[in-house]
Amino acid sequence: MSRIKVLIVDDSALVRGLLAEIVNAQPDMQAVGAAPDPLAAREMIRALNPDVLTLDVEMPRMDGIDFLEKLMRLRPMPVVMVSTLTEKGSETALRALELGAVDFVSKPRLDVANGMREYAREITDKIRVAARARIAQRPAGTPARRSADAVLPALADRAASTEKLIVIGASTGGTEAIKDVLMQLPADCPGVLVTQHMPEAFTRSFAARLDGLTRLSVREAAHGERVLPGHAYVAPGHSHLLLKRSGANYVTELSQAPPVNRHRPSVDVLFRSAARWAGRNALGVILTGMGKDGAAGMREMKEAGCWNVAQDEASCVVFGMPKEAIATGAVDEVLPLADIPRRLMAHLATFGSRAIRV
Repeated sequence: MSRIKVLIVDDSALVRGLLAEIVNAQPDMQAVGAAPDPLAAREMIRALNPDVLTLDVEMPRMDGIDFLEKLMRLRPMPVVMVSTLTEKGSETALRALELGAVDFVSKPRLDVANGMREYAREITDKIRVAARARIAQRPAGTPARRSADAVLPALADRAASTEKLIVIGASTGGTEAIKDVLMQLPADCPGVLVTQHMPEAFTRSFAARLDGLTRLSVREAAHGERVLPGHAYVAPGHSHLLLKRSGANYVTELSQAPPVNRHRPSVDVLFRSAARWAGRNALGVILTGMGKDGAAGMREMKEAGCWNVAQDEASCVVFGMPKEAIATGAVDEVLPLADIPRRLMAHLATFGSRAIRV
């Protein structure tokens, strides 16, 4: 099997050397080149045809975000952002993902040499995922916000909003997939709970970004909040998000329990809580992501009577999580990302009047 060819783009000679050392220590990958800025990288991409690019943000001659935007329009390829700004400036990281970067890794601020070696497993894992990712060309001038006409109509049956709820799990590629789903949901849709694998530094900014783009009120989840129609609650990067019941109401719970499937927050934890406390009133959605987190929890949802949908392979950046859930028999429908919001609302319109109190 051929090795993954990695091109490193960073203005720091130290970081370029460390990343090359980390990459070349892996039996399945090779650092084929290292560029100090995007203009040099452009020529090396043509000459070396790398499989994956690691890209810094702050560089001379051209900003990494500007270069990423041009790259995804002219020569789409898997990119992993490696930058201190991906932690300090979470908006920058989210912008990179919006433009088509597969993932990001935060460079340490201090003791760079030892810090980078500590991140070696994370860096190489994300390069492997990126090498398998499906990268779509981004047309120039793609609007960030959909028109109001794209928002689906309100539900006729109020019971569908108050008794039902939607739980969503995603990982690699999920920030944009979640955005695409939520942007089409009307303001009276059931409460939505979201677990996206994402570091603590980014989840608040991610929720704020969704809040500005959708008809829903979106925020980073807090402990003990009542789950309301027209609201979406994003799991904070430091805690599992669970659903609980308090009398007639659904409420959120945050947990610092150990990681599940190497993740905290974990999709399995959210889905299992929905199976337990909402039963057939929950609709489960599993989107793009690497690994199997969410598959077992979605199976429990199915056994509890929930209706579940998975994103199809063609529209996923990485088909791992949906594929695993489908394999367990937990999924009722497999759909392109663009069709999921409309199918959710159609299902709610059909079955909302039969909502069952648990």
